[in-house]
Amino acid sequence: MNIIEAKNLSKTYLRVVKQEGLGGSIKSLFKREYEEKKAVEGMDFAVREGEFAGLIGPNGAGKTTLIKMLTGIIGPTSGEIEVMGYYPNDLKNEFKRQYAIVMGQKSQLFFELTANDTLRLFKEIYGLEEREFREAKAYFTELFGVEKLLDVQVRTLSLGERMKMELMAALLHNPRILFLDEPTIGLDAVASRQIRRFLREINRERGTTILLTSHYMEDIRSLCGRSVVINHGHKIYDGGTEELFEKYQRDRQVTLSFDRAVERLELPGNAVMTEETPYRKVIRIPREESGMLLQKMMKYAPRDVVVEEEEIGRVVERIYGEECGRKLWRDEGHEKI
Repeated sequence: MNIIEAKNLSKTYLRVVKQEGLGGSIKSLFKREYEEKKAVEGMDFAVREGEFAGLIGPNGAGKTTLIKMLTGIIGPTSGEIEVMGYYPNDLKNEFKRQYAIVMGQKSQLFFELTANDTLRLFKEIYGLEEREFREAKAYFTELFGVEKLLDVQVRTLSLGERMKMELMAALLHNPRILFLDEPTIGLDAVASRQIRRFLREINRERGTTILLTSHYMEDIRSLCGRSVVINHGHKIYDGGTEELFEKYQRDRQVTLSFDRAVERLELPGNAVMTEETPYRKVIRIPREESGMLLQKMMKYAPRDVVVEEEEIGRVVERIYGEECGRKLWRDEGHEKI
């Protein structure tokens, strides 16, 4: 069953264009010029209930605009959209009580209140019964391990602690859908892992449908079974996350450490040395040739060998570049859509 459905969804903004300087400002007062910005164009999109899906794309791709349309914050320019059986931009209270949204760059907490007081305020906003509120708070307090932070002012919390409170406030009323826009932005590695673990458990234990946007591909890869890649407002990939990375992750990184100085290595034709010191070499090579490379390197008697997957950032650049080029090729009529 689809809990979110969008067909041919588009959003176009009008942006003021002005020449620089005082002359341009005066001219704009009398004759304002506009240009169209297509943030989302012709998007067909659906999410099943209980799914954990990821939205990825470069800055300006249209990810946040899509989430804002799905939550009713802004209305679409054209197309059809239905979330939990509602048209989001009608902003019916019955609809708004069934979802939650957390944006990593915008806080919904009240900084001068304690976390306990903030959660009680959200209880009143969502009209929760006292028993329901206490049970939900106890569940998330144990899950996030934040019992000692509940009587502390929100403004004194660290970024990671505050994000836990953001998630508690968002999930207090047990929403059917949780929209997450860059929830781990600015967090250190430990806090990011904790947030990922919590989200995985919420999706698994409570059946909450989660739609996640993130520039951190580790978030997407470890949490989302399905990924949707968006660029310039167009959907350019929709399918399994592992299949996406398997398709584009072409290289392996091999790190060799030596007890003695090794000045020069004889590399196979497609191998590239990316870092080099006398005692440490880092080599990038196509994954199908990594076994051959290791065989050749054994004659240098390395102390340690580490084989890693290609850096995720390089994979994402390849996804954006190749899929965007492929879409342009189709749009010009060279290939059937």
